[in-house]
Amino acid sequence: MSEPTPAAPQSTVEYYAPMPVLLTPPRRQRYWLHVVLLLATIFTTLVVGSHFQYNFEQQRPALADEEDSKFPLFPVDAIWHHPARLLLGIPFSASLMLILLAHEMGHYLGCVRYKVDATLPFFIPFPSLIGTMGAFIRIRSPIHSRRALFDIGIAGPIAGFIVACITLAIALGLSRAAPIPAPQAPDALLVHFPLIFNLAQRALASLGLLQGIPARPFQDLLLHPMAFAAWGGMFATSLNLLPGGQLDGGHIVFSIAPRAHRAVSRLTILCLIPMAVYLWYGWLIWAILLELSSFRHPQVSEYQKVSGKRLVLAGFALIMLVVTLIPKPIVLLEDGQDRTSLRSLVRGWRHM
Repeated sequence: MSEPTPAAPQSTVEYYAPMPVLLTPPRRQRYWLHVVLLLATIFTTLVVGSHFQYNFEQQRPALADEEDSKFPLFPVDAIWHHPARLLLGIPFSASLMLILLAHEMGHYLGCVRYKVDATLPFFIPFPSLIGTMGAFIRIRSPIHSRRALFDIGIAGPIAGFIVACITLAIALGLSRAAPIPAPQAPDALLVHFPLIFNLAQRALASLGLLQGIPARPFQDLLLHPMAFAAWGGMFATSLNLLPGGQLDGGHIVFSIAPRAHRAVSRLTILCLIPMAVYLWYGWLIWAILLELSSFRHPQVSEYQKVSGKRLVLAGFALIMLVVTLIPKPIVLLEDGQDRTSLRSLVRGWRHM
């Protein structure tokens, strides 16, 4: 069997084809790089979290702009003039970092169990809506069975999902009803929430744990910053569980039915393209990444087929995808017009 050239890694886990050298000394960990990226990501998430917390304490919408800041959603200039304000971001930053760490450690501990050489997590700092682009680990040795591939691939989403659910439950308990809502601004950035938010809200309300806030639409609530950490964790979980390419969901598909992997990947891409056209243009980026990573998948032994309880876990992974997926995660309004989809962007360009 020929050994394929590994495709460009796009998942939180990177799997490589077996190397021809049988005996190689273990590679040294670049601990300094892990530490630098970790500290940088803590800083960027603290900056974003301070913005959420400031608005929460001022009883303003979480994504409301700060008038005195040149970077409304990433007010690093406000932190520069008032460094103590960075402490406001601790609840959000600690929650989000814990969710991401749980996800990656799920993969890492799976590698330890199967004696697969893997790095510690690399965190990715970025001044985005949640202050990061997630994290990943690199797997540097072959995975010798489909069961091992399945266990390593699914461990991360399950671990991250559990921590995100706990974070969400705490955040909803700390949230409160909003004052009289202000008129919608013509230029605004809004977020939509996954199904798991509604399920958690109903479950907690039925148990009498949401005494401060009834089961109201999230637009009528002042959500605690930890809720947006849970939002980021759930969104990352859904992206990783997309069934295609070398994402975690793609590895789960490959471990169960290797011959169906390419077809499932292409079907996923075909679903993402109309979602980009009509809902959120970001899906086009993910369709491209899936296309680039779906040409070849590193080979794994056909032995030890996935069956029994692992198929039940695969069903649970599908449920996680359904309850965490946000078809239109954000809404970008410009002059009162939705500019979130490719279709709306093209219409806007035509009228310029």
